[in-house]
Amino acid sequence: MQQQYRMRQDRQFRYVYRRGIRASGRELSLLHVRSQQRRVGFSVGKKVGGAVVRNRVKRRLREVFRPRMESLPSGLYVVVARPGAAEATLAQLNMSVNHLLAKLQKGPPPHKGAP
Repeated sequence: MQQQYRMRQDRQFRYVYRRGIRASGRELSLLHVRSQQRRVGFSVGKKVGGAVVRNRVKRRLREVFRPRMESLPSGLYVVVARPGAAEATLAQLNMSVNHLLAKLQKGPPPHKGAP
């Protein structure tokens, strides 16, 4: 994935965690905030596995996002890997990302108290 699309600053991650909308699946959670920029950051915690496993998951996630960056709606995205991501194949991660992006495009469910 190109350097211009990588999110690396801690303040951007904190902003997305605080303000973002979340879609979750078995292997991944995806947070999104609207922005003029188009950037993706990856968060893979120690519950996923050791350093080798975490780096493998990050490489696979970068590979999943690389071809779709041009068509991705602009905004800041944070992909949070869950422990199931360690056993997932590249194809499973790709399907999971497709599902979560579709969930985010639908928007949040309607409020139950609304008329």
